[in-house]
Amino acid sequence: MTKVFKSVERVLALEAQQGYQDKAVVGGIRQFAAHWVGQAREETLDEADAALVEQIAEVLSEYGRMPGREARAKAIGSLIASLERRAKRVEKASGGQTAVAAPPLHETPRPTAKTAPPKAQPAEKEIAVQTAVVESKRRPEPPAPKPVPVAVTPDPAGLAQPVSALKGVGPKIAEKLEKLGITTINDLLYLYPRRYDDYTLMKPISKIEVGEQVTVIGTIWQTTARRVRGNATLVQSVISDGTGTIQATWFNQPWLAKQLPAGLQLVLSGKVDQFLGRPVFNSPDWEPLDLDPLRTRRIVPIYPLTEGLAGNRLRELMQKTVEYWSLRVSDPLPEEIRTRQNLLTLPQALQQIHFPESQDMLFEARRRLAFDELFLLQLGMQGQRRQWQSQDAMAVTSTAEQLQQFRDALPFALTAAQERVIQEILHDMAQQVPMNRLLQGDVGAGKTAVAAAAMVMTAQAGNQAALMAPTEILAEQHFRGLSTMLAPMELDIALLVGSTPAAEKSRIYDGLADGSIQIVVGTHALIQDPVNFRGLALAVIDEQHRFGVEQRGALREKGGTEEAESNPHLLVMSATPIPRTLALSLYGDLDLSILDEMPPGRQEIKTRWLQASERERAYTFVRRQVAEGRQAFIIFPLVEESEKIDAKAAVEEFEVLRKEVFPDLSLGLVHGRLRAEEKESAMRAFYEGETDILVATSVIEVGVDVPNSTVMVIEGANRFGLAQLHQFRGRVGRGEHQSYCVLIAGEGSEEAEQRLLALEQTNDGFVLAEKDLEMRGPGEFFGRRQSGLPELQLASLLDMPLLETAQKEAVQVFAADPDLQAPAHEQLRARIANFWQESGDVS
Repeated sequence: MTKVFKSVERVLALEAQQGYQDKAVVGGIRQFAAHWVGQAREETLDEADAALVEQIAEVLSEYGRMPGREARAKAIGSLIASLERRAKRVEKASGGQTAVAAPPLHETPRPTAKTAPPKAQPAEKEIAVQTAVVESKRRPEPPAPKPVPVAVTPDPAGLAQPVSALKGVGPKIAEKLEKLGITTINDLLYLYPRRYDDYTLMKPISKIEVGEQVTVIGTIWQTTARRVRGNATLVQSVISDGTGTIQATWFNQPWLAKQLPAGLQLVLSGKVDQFLGRPVFNSPDWEPLDLDPLRTRRIVPIYPLTEGLAGNRLRELMQKTVEYWSLRVSDPLPEEIRTRQNLLTLPQALQQIHFPESQDMLFEARRRLAFDELFLLQLGMQGQRRQWQSQDAMAVTSTAEQLQQFRDALPFALTAAQERVIQEILHDMAQQVPMNRLLQGDVGAGKTAVAAAAMVMTAQAGNQAALMAPTEILAEQHFRGLSTMLAPMELDIALLVGSTPAAEKSRIYDGLADGSIQIVVGTHALIQDPVNFRGLALAVIDEQHRFGVEQRGALREKGGTEEAESNPHLLVMSATPIPRTLALSLYGDLDLSILDEMPPGRQEIKTRWLQASERERAYTFVRRQVAEGRQAFIIFPLVEESEKIDAKAAVEEFEVLRKEVFPDLSLGLVHGRLRAEEKESAMRAFYEGETDILVATSVIEVGVDVPNSTVMVIEGANRFGLAQLHQFRGRVGRGEHQSYCVLIAGEGSEEAEQRLLALEQTNDGFVLAEKDLEMRGPGEFFGRRQSGLPELQLASLLDMPLLETAQKEAVQVFAADPDLQAPAHEQLRARIANFWQESGDVS
């Protein structure tokens, strides 16, 4: 029973310290009293304690209505005196065994920098006094029913009005909203909260555990600011919620000392760390507690803000906007789909995403709005697929004898996977509908040989084929490889890149125009105006995610013949394995072929992660490999040193390696700032064995194939993405010798360490791609601009079940109404156009 009285003692002491402003606990003294009395009455009370509980209940329940500071002080003083008398009575009854008597409550000092705040005494049944909602944890409420939709006539014209049409939104607020990308009322409805403070899920400070990501609310007892090493400022606040205290620390934000005064009630969100055995917050998110939403809504939305636009002000604006305008949004989703998938209406979803009635309703709102994004994404894909397949293409036929002639010309045998994929491609090319196929395969899986088969069959049918690569280095690599591979077939193959001499370019232009050049390999130079084909029937695009929409489209437009226009068959290749979820979204309009088998003799590359302090071990190993006649790459994350980035740079480190580490060896240097001819010279010297070690940046991620290279050393490996590291590793192991990849990186972020560990554990590019997607998210896996994907606000491309559901529904819609001309699909047609307007055609 003593613990129950001690909890009220602390609250009364804090209220006295703060000047009787009814701010000792969040929600006020009266709200605290309601919970405290209920808890106290559950205890076994003697007659005196029962009377004291009722006295405290009567005084505290009226506290907020008392007229002025003097009356409140008198009431608090009376209760403190009663509690002191009880304490003496209990001590006397126990025979004076109490070791240390508590000081009189009215003498409890206000916390200062030199005086620690009163230590919280957690009790097993003690509740968090931050809000009344903690009681809901004991008596969970049933999920809120789905609200009954209100029939209101849609008002698209009203929604298209500028935000300045809203009451209370003047030019200054409109300008602030525009910084968030909001110009119309409709835009404002789709400004989703960045997070939520769910007061039903908050924990009392006494119950939080280290490592948790939690939100607490409480009152600041004290805030201090001090200088630390490096002239940085450390701001620390002690926050209490009546059950305990926790320290929050912010680094290099001196202005917070004024923004976080003692007595401020606030919301803190962050990960709970540990310092000297006690839980603490380091740089948590915070904002002043807004009581109004708390009283009216238990889950409070927190919106993205911009300077000059306070959270309370934006929340108030959103509440009024959502309440009126969400009902006037038309729902483009056909009712049968909504019913079949058990989805909220769009007005319901908008209401619940902003001001959810429960976690269940928030989940349903997110599900509906995420479905919309994926559904529109898939509808766009289906439309592009249909548009592509509605074009004519030249049917490219081939015979078994021609294919066998190609096999016989190769210096190696095709794998079963290569044979299977070649048949898939040749089947597509034999149709008068243009092929649109994605060829995926890990590094070294043999994609080039598959593409070569398709190009040879095209050439032997009397047509032309073009292979476009993103860089000159890669284009030159393909040209050399194809020229060697196809030499016995006596085909006319040309290379067209930006650095091709003018006279050679002129010859190639003429050869493409008259059809004498059957296969051309090049870069963006292939889509420039002077280039005209006699009969382009196949376009192969390598590393296709590196090309924008316009470049891919420009190459397609060069298809056909002088006699008839037609689209070329399109084969896009990717050496970056793409997880199935992302392939379904990025390339939903393409058929997929996967090379899931490595050529025989391809050895697994042994990978090891070393600390920066172990660098000499790596260099010693490189020297040993060179002594055995092998070659090595050493990759750096930067071209030149940067004051802003703490990482080694290729240009400076090349000199160190050349003069101090490997003075007796021959080293080459290649990076993106070199001229094309300088890169080519360095690469050629390495390819021909004239240099032992090639120092490079990420420019060699693709395009260099040196069978004699067996060691890949990657400096600053924690600064590269997982897919990129895997690409680097794939540059070695191309020959008969065992190859190695050495990752050099000191301690980095937890995510960076996960990447390095994953690379050590597997050579499977598809496994690594799934891990990379999981860690980085689809937005970074491929850049939005390169992928052509519209921006997704709520949907995740990792949500395979919802993605497949959306695709299934999109396919059904197009099967029934391919032009979306039915009245039920009219709004869908407009929404698709709006959804895709910034990204264009991704096919």
